[in-house]
Amino acid sequence: MYKEIQTIIETKVIQKNFRYLPEEDVKQADLVWADAFVSFNTKAHYDYSHVKWVHSLGAGVDSFLFKKDWNEDVLLTRTICSFGQRIAEYCLSYILKDLQFHDQFQTSKLQKRWHPITPGLLNEKKVMIYGTGEIGQKTAEIFSSLGVDVYGVSLSGKEKEFFKAVFPVDSHFSQLSKMDYIINTLPLTEKTENLFDDNIFQQLSHVGFINVGRGASLDEKALLHALNTNHVRFAVLDVFSKEPLPEDNQLWDHPNVWITPHISAVTTPDEGVDRFIETLKNIENKNPLHNKVDVKRGF
Repeated sequence: MYKEIQTIIETKVIQKNFRYLPEEDVKQADLVWADAFVSFNTKAHYDYSHVKWVHSLGAGVDSFLFKKDWNEDVLLTRTICSFGQRIAEYCLSYILKDLQFHDQFQTSKLQKRWHPITPGLLNEKKVMIYGTGEIGQKTAEIFSSLGVDVYGVSLSGKEKEFFKAVFPVDSHFSQLSKMDYIINTLPLTEKTENLFDDNIFQQLSHVGFINVGRGASLDEKALLHALNTNHVRFAVLDVFSKEPLPEDNQLWDHPNVWITPHISAVTTPDEGVDRFIETLKNIENKNPLHNKVDVKRGF
């Protein structure tokens, strides 16, 4: 969306020199020229040591850090905007769809069959959210306001508002059998790669699994096995290790898997520019940077 970004920035009359390029046209010479680099989900292996600042237009920064070396003299920031609200509403829509039996009633309608089923209630359900940062906490806030018992899992296990309890990622297994839904919002780091494997899925019982974090945090074969053995009742997947998802991937054909094309938390051009300009001003005015990435932790 570099053209849309150019149009918006030019209306802001920022006295800076910009180059606007599609990612595939960016060359190392552009980074030598620049003081800062702004991108979304770069796939190339650039040497960022020539710039002073790199800003991600997305919430995640794994495309810059995951299994890569980073010069700690280069500032790395990320975008924080409406992602939490968007992801919370995305997840809520699928959980309500499940509790209200939308699919069953649609099947009955097509069969012209009158078959009453009593819908479930949110305040009877327990949800475990992996990741208690801005996105996870906003999701917990919205869900808890509707009466859901919300639990969290994080690398530290530090207590956070809107969660009934938060457990460390390495000692939460005893809680999993009590959950009705699992939501992953974790960033991709070496500690979260393939986190959702047989060890976790075998602890679950008839749950709904939603992945809006990163695809590489999920062992797809383990998920398929969990679906086929009813440890997982259904899965909603918005992120994948390979995007677009290859046509021969078995997830496409599984009847209890819902797939969306990485749209649960999009960065709009307006929001992306606003957060970039806000960060630029904070850097120039030496204000605190609430969106600064801890490059050692990976988020």
